[in-house]
Amino acid sequence: MPAATRLADLGVRIGTLPTGPTNSVLDVSGVGLGHATVVLDEPEPPAGRGVVRTGVTVLDPGGDVWARPIPAGVAVLNGAGELTGRSQVEEWGLVETPVFLTSTMQVGGVYDAACRLLMAEQPAIGVEDVVIPVVGECDDSWLSDPRMARLRDADVAEAWSAARASAGSPAAPAQGAVGAGAGMSCLGWKGGIGTSSRVLPDGHVVGVLLLCNFGQWERLTFDGVAVGRALGRPAHLPPPPAGSCLGVALTDAPLDAAACARLARRIGLGLARVGSTAHHSSGELFLALATGLRADRGSAPHGVPLQGRALDPHFEAVVDATEESVLACLLAAEDTTGRAGRSVAALPVDRVRDVLRAHGRG
Repeated sequence: MPAATRLADLGVRIGTLPTGPTNSVLDVSGVGLGHATVVLDEPEPPAGRGVVRTGVTVLDPGGDVWARPIPAGVAVLNGAGELTGRSQVEEWGLVETPVFLTSTMQVGGVYDAACRLLMAEQPAIGVEDVVIPVVGECDDSWLSDPRMARLRDADVAEAWSAARASAGSPAAPAQGAVGAGAGMSCLGWKGGIGTSSRVLPDGHVVGVLLLCNFGQWERLTFDGVAVGRALGRPAHLPPPPAGSCLGVALTDAPLDAAACARLARRIGLGLARVGSTAHHSSGELFLALATGLRADRGSAPHGVPLQGRALDPHFEAVVDATEESVLACLLAAEDTTGRAGRSVAALPVDRVRDVLRAHGRG
């Protein structure tokens, strides 16, 4: 399979901060990202499980997150979606598990699988205290039949194992129509998983991971260029514009829960740059984690959190990395045919390049 086109290959640079070596969440120390993708072509239920393009993606911050929770904050732009554990994060300002991403009707199964996998790794769970896994979703039912296909514990374990194996890798992770992104669409074209990173002047790193399933084709914007209108309506039947985007920002900087919540809100600014308007029935739910003040369970963090204007470079990094994550997702995705014969094409990169050149890019 040929390597995906990168934004830099099109002569586009988002913002002024440099990217990390992999331009992904893997540039944050200890962080891993893994996928398990499920593709089925069976008769419609009840005779079979239908045509399925779905999966699970795991973002692992590293180490035993239950024993060493991570400062975190959440933000909601439009709340027609689900992120389990959100109320606990709002109350305690901590995340105690990896982040699991999947499709809407798979949340319960992934949650149960995560509980079982976490208990197998940490025997104190269920004895000393319970656990609430963080599971986020977007609706992939335009391309994937959600009625009978169910992710197995083995699928979740595969994605988590792949995430752990990827930590510290010099290679960028798979993006686009993989894992939780297998059946997602974005701004009229094939969407899915996207990620990007920024390195701050003080050496800290900010990474962003998105599950992209939102937007109208005519609003697609590349670095201020109205690419969607220039390309025109896709030849395939575009999915309904109301969709969702689950966003996670991570940094190794010493941020507390309040600062993390402020970081999470900035993901919405990056989505707006590419054309999102957060429709009535969309779910734009955002989470931010910061490992710099991580401490043992039940212990107070050591160190002084960054505050005030010192957060400005982090805000800038989140906005820029979010914008680039959406575009990276679109550039990496592949043509996908799913349920009811519906097809969603990948973004036509050569035509995008021509549009950008006409506007002085590249």
